[in-house]
Amino acid sequence: MAQKTATLIGATGLIGAQILQQLLEDPYFSNIKVLVRRPIDLAHPKVKVILLNFADEAAYQAAIAGSDVVFCSVGTTLKQVNGDMVAYRKIDYDIPVNAARFCAATACPKFLLVSSIGADSHSRNFYLKLKGEVEEKVDSLGLPSVSIFRPSMLVGQRAEFRLGERIGQVVMGALAFLIPAQYKAINVKTVAAAMVAVAKKDTKGVQFYTYGEMVRGAD
Repeated sequence: MAQKTATLIGATGLIGAQILQQLLEDPYFSNIKVLVRRPIDLAHPKVKVILLNFADEAAYQAAIAGSDVVFCSVGTTLKQVNGDMVAYRKIDYDIPVNAARFCAATACPKFLLVSSIGADSHSRNFYLKLKGEVEEKVDSLGLPSVSIFRPSMLVGQRAEFRLGERIGQVVMGALAFLIPAQYKAINVKTVAAAMVAVAKKDTKGVQFYTYGEMVRGAD
């Protein structure tokens, strides 16, 4: 039986919570390090919760050291950072890019990242531009295995209510037959299952996963 150590960044988010649950149930992973900015109530024999200031690069790198795979599903919203674009970038760009950098520095062979469909560093949309910049930077680091997941609208129960997202889910569900496959709404459990499955495979280079690949990968 494999005795792999997984590190998870973003465990309190919609996808991250599902990744954590699946890691807990998977005997392939014997140790799970959960990196968080704020204390969380989590006690499990496989889990080590590491309270971290992500701006402290030395501590961040030390937390990643010893990992066989790093999952990064961190993200925020403008509402959560009170419209502060600098704070937004520190979370959505600095945290994942530094995670990938520290994977390279500590010889962690696998990095799995949640991005977004439409990510493009040349986009006029701030969110998609930022996601594209993250992808490009991670790609440039030369890690042995990078898996980038690009979901569209996510289906799942968030802790906080987002009216726009709920409306989008209803509309996309009703019009699913008209929507190109890669833009279809996808359940967060499917995304998480695909990520965990890919983490156990011997992938090389940079691979991208959109709706179809994630659905097939989760089967």
